[in-house]
Amino acid sequence: MALTVASGSRQTSISTWGTQGQREENRSGISTEDSGCKKEFIRQGLRAKAPQMQAGIAALAPSHLPPSIPRSHLPQALTIPPRAPPPGAPSPLSYPTHALAIGSKGSKDSAPQLVFPVHAVVLAAHCANIPRFPAPPRSRASASVTLPILPLSLPSPQAYSILHGFMYTHRLDAALGALLPFPPAFLETLAPSPSSNAHLAAALASGSTRHQLGAHLCAASSGNLTTLMTHAAYVRELWQDMVALELYDPTLWDALDLAWEVVLGAMSLAAH
Repeated sequence: MALTVASGSRQTSISTWGTQGQREENRSGISTEDSGCKKEFIRQGLRAKAPQMQAGIAALAPSHLPPSIPRSHLPQALTIPPRAPPPGAPSPLSYPTHALAIGSKGSKDSAPQLVFPVHAVVLAAHCANIPRFPAPPRSRASASVTLPILPLSLPSPQAYSILHGFMYTHRLDAALGALLPFPPAFLETLAPSPSSNAHLAAALASGSTRHQLGAHLCAASSGNLTTLMTHAAYVRELWQDMVALELYDPTLWDALDLAWEVVLGAMSLAAH
C-alpha cells in the first residue's frame, strides 16, 4: 500500500493521506472537552516541567523496571524503588504515574509487551485516542513508586519510543535522528531554538535540500534497496502509531512528511 498517492495535480503526503478527516475529528474531539487553545496551553506548561518529569523517570531503579513483560504475565502494577537523583538533577522530581505495556495488535500471550513509564497527563495532552488510565493507588507513606499498568495495542510498539520521547521534549532533532540517519549538521538546525520549526518547513519546501538528504541516506545505506525499504517501513510504522493514538502535532507531521520524502528520494537514487 503506497503512502504517497496522486490527487489531481499534486501528491498527498504521508501525514495527510487517510488522516485528513481524522485531523479535524481530533480537533473537534479535543474541543468537546477543552478548547484547542487550552490544550496547547497545557502542553506548553508540561514542556516547562519536562526536566523534572524525565528526571523522575530516570530515578526509577532499572532492576525493578523490566524493558518488556510477556502479555500473559502482566501484573496490575509495578512497584519500583527510586534511586537518589544525581547532583544537579532538576528539583523536585516528578515521578511517573503509570506504566504503558505496549504490544502489537493480535500478538500472542507470550509476546513481549514493551514497558514505558509515563505521566498520564502527558499522554492525555497529546493523544485523543487512549484507553482510560487505571486509578492510581491511594497515597500512603512508601519509599517506592507504584505504577499501575495500562496495556496498549499499537501497530508498532518499537516506533512508539520515538513518540514517547517527543511528547516530553518536543525535540525534532531527536525524533528525526531516531527515525533515519540524517546528517548531523542538518539535525543541528532542528535542535530546540526559536527557528527550528522554520528550518524544518524550509527543508520540506526545498527540492534541493530534500535531494541532498536523500543522497545522504542512499549513501549511508550503501545504495541497498532492502535497507531503504526497511527505513521506509519504519517511517510507515511511526505514521500508523500516530494515527492510532490520534496524536496531532503539526511539527511532528511535517517531520514525518520530510522523512518520507527523503526515503522516496533515496530509493529513487538507488534504483538508478
